Order: sequence, then structure tokens, then C-alpha cells
Amino acid sequence: MGTFAVLVDSTADLGPEMLEKYNIDYAPMNYTMDDKEYPALLDWSIHSSKEFYDFMRNGIIIKTTQVPIPVYKEKFEKYLKEGKDVLYISCSSALSGSVKTAIPVAKEVMAEYPGRTIRCVDSLISSLGQASLAIEACAERAKGKDVNEVADYIESIRLTRHQYATVDSLEYLKRCGRVSAASAFFGNFFGIHPLIISDKIGQNYAVRKIKGNKNVIPELAAEAAKNAIHPEEQTLYISHADAEDQAIALRDAIMALAPFKDCYISTIGPIVGASVGPGTIISFVIGDEVTIQGGES
Repeated sequence: MGTFAVLVDSTADLGPEMLEKYNIDYAPMNYTMDDKEYPALLDWSIHSSKEFYDFMRNGIIIKTTQVPIPVYKEKFEKYLKEGKDVLYISCSSALSGSVKTAIPVAKEVMAEYPGRTIRCVDSLISSLGQASLAIEACAERAKGKDVNEVADYIESIRLTRHQYATVDSLEYLKRCGRVSAASAFFGNFFGIHPLIISDKIGQNYAVRKIKGNKNVIPELAAEAAKNAIHPEEQTLYISHADAEDQAIALRDAIMALAPFKDCYISTIGPIVGASVGPGTIISFVIGDEVTIQGGES
């Protein structure tokens, strides 16, 4: 009982200290820049986060890939060889095809290790929303539950993760088709910040406009505080794309409105970062099940 590995991918945005603390592993995706491909490592050991986001600010286009099949196979086999099962909590299938790639690889690997189980769970979210599900899976693992019990549980709670985000520019999200909203929204973006949630099918959805820079932090904070259930029992998660000062200001604004137990802030990793762009800030809280579904892009 409880002998299974918890695996995420590069979109989970957990720093090395948190990966170590909770014993979470990840399967790296890749990013391409100037015709060179690099693994999207969450310790920023290839390019620092400052370098990465400065590349984007300077107009360099960064493209991303799914987790390569050989990487999935290597990660899955590593744990099955140790006699452990695997719970893989993926990036939202609305944002990445990785989970659809992982499922047949998992079946192939399981056939070589009779009696072992690999469960691939679509988180329907990314960044620290995805990470928070992995951390909860680790807590359930610590109680001695097996991989199937925990996978079923994570699937049952995944839509309780609420995302409240904004970006400095919609250019990156539009370029990669990673946001849904009425076309009129994009026609009037000057001086406007979008409020972006993760909807019930796991896509980013711009639900409304925030007018004026001074209103961004207060409105994001108000949404997070309003929709969090029992904040005193949960961790507030905030990720940012080279915007630490704004992330701290968002933390302070939310904590002033709701008594969260604690807060974890991390830098958005290369994969999510390439899609959202520098200056992005995102908060994640636990609330009622998300029921909103966005329209066409």
C-alpha cells in the first residue's frame, strides 16, 4: 500500500526544493529557441529565468513540445523496475497533448511489468494548480492509499482548483492558441488586463477585462479570496513570470482579505512561460467545483 511514484511534467512549475520535499518527480518537456532544443528543467539550470524571459522581451520566439515518448518510457520504467506503481498528473489536455501521448506508452510499459500499474490523470489545469494536485496526491500516499485510490481521488477533486491570472500581453497566448474568449475582447486590449481562469474543460478562458494597472492586484485578490473555501486550511499558490514584486503584492493583497494557512510562490517554468509571456501572475486556490466553460477562441 502507498508504494507508488508521483510524477508531473514541466508545466507543474514546482521548484527543486518542493519536488524534493514531497518526493515528486517530473517528465521534462522541451523548448526550442534559435533552432536549438532544450529540456524544460524546473531548476533553470540551462537558462536562468531572468535570461529566459528577457529573450522573450527581446522578441525571440520560443516554441515548446510535449514530453517525448522516450522520456515517458524512461520515467515509467524507472519506477516499475523498483517495484513501484506510477501516478502521472499531467498538464491539462486542453493545453497540451502530453497526457494523450502518455497513455499508450503507459500501457506498453505495463505489459512488460505484469502486476504494476501506471495511472495517467489529466489535471485540467497547469502551473501550481497542477502542482497542488500532485502535493495532495502525496498526502494521500502518506496515508497508505494505493495508486488507484489516489488517482480516483485526484480525478474527483481536480475541478476544485481555481486559477486567477493576468498577462502583460495576450500576444503569446494568442500565438499558441492557449486562451479562449470572445473575439471582441482581443480588439480592445490597450490599457486592459484580462482576468483568465481555467474552465471546466481545462482551457484558459478570459472572463473579463480589468481596466487600469492599479486595479489588477486588487481584482485578482478579490476573486481569489471570494472563491476560496476554508482558506485557513489551505495553501495559497502564486506563480509568476519574472514578476516577483507583483507576486508578493498579490500575496499580501489576498492574505489581507482571507486567512490562508500559508503561501507558496514560484517562478513559472519554461513551458507555461513560453505560452503566457513575461509579467504574468497567477494565483490558485481551492473552491467549489469549476462549472464555467469558455467559448471559441
